[in-house]
Amino acid sequence: MTRTTFRPRRRALVAAATALPLTALAACSSDTGEGPSLGGDDGEEGGGTSDGGADTSAYADVIASGPVADDDAVAASEWASAIKERGELIRGGTTANQVFSLIDPGTDEVIGFDAGITQLLARYILGEGGEDSVDYVDTTVDTRETMIENGTVDCVIATYSITPERLEVIDFAGPYYLSGTAIQVRTEDAEDIAGPQDLTGLNLVTQSNSTGIQAIEEHVTDPGDVQTLPDNESCVAALKQGRADAYVLDQGVLLGNSAADEEVSVVGEPFVDDPYGIGIPQDSEDALEFCNTFLQEIIDSGAWEALWTATIGGVMDGAAPEPPTPGDLPA
Repeated sequence: MTRTTFRPRRRALVAAATALPLTALAACSSDTGEGPSLGGDDGEEGGGTSDGGADTSAYADVIASGPVADDDAVAASEWASAIKERGELIRGGTTANQVFSLIDPGTDEVIGFDAGITQLLARYILGEGGEDSVDYVDTTVDTRETMIENGTVDCVIATYSITPERLEVIDFAGPYYLSGTAIQVRTEDAEDIAGPQDLTGLNLVTQSNSTGIQAIEEHVTDPGDVQTLPDNESCVAALKQGRADAYVLDQGVLLGNSAADEEVSVVGEPFVDDPYGIGIPQDSEDALEFCNTFLQEIIDSGAWEALWTATIGGVMDGAAPEPPTPGDLPA
């Protein structure tokens, strides 16, 4: 397990977005759980090292003006009280997802939509300045549920898709964002593939233990070889090297890849709904209510929309989508 602790000075975001070679991106929509979102499917922690398209000053303002919970509300939750007593929120996830949670190498600060949700939650629990007290612990697709269950992390916020299988072992607050499974190809092939109907006979790659596997099984007729690789970087490498013709995964991760590397592009529209939630332990029942209340407060205060605009809005056309309703989990 890699454990990386950052003490952000004040969110100084990476530089503004450059034009991205994204093909046929749909505008965000409140009724598609995947549509226009950027995230890493099931927490498929995406990669990328280039600028992430965030508005630096706007992001800083969003975090610094986030709501703070009443002392009584924190005291009523054992989960939140333990975090406040420790003086630190331990978040599982990634710091290598281009648009959702990325380290700015110039400042060692973590920025992005998921990072912003994390920092707003820390501020909500710990009070003003609490957004600087986050311990970012690296998780993978294979370790997330275990690290939630054994208490290594307080929560996982990592473009973490809510699925019935995961709900058997952990709880999810949210959803806090709606995304969906999409397709990435080499940019030179972008005009040849528009959706899953074009993947018949092609060699595909996705991350192991991801929702991409089920999406391929249910929506692609007679694919060629289907590889499952352990992480985003391996999948991108397979695509670029020609070992795969298309990479199927959550649109958020794929958009991050395109933002970082002009040799790969996202094509078509997401074809499987994919709601993201905050992964929390099942044995902390009050954590679920507390986190859903937090999410509703940042929605009602306008912080959610402002955070979207300062991060995802930098690589997506159109206005911010209607946020999902916390507690409205998929059947």
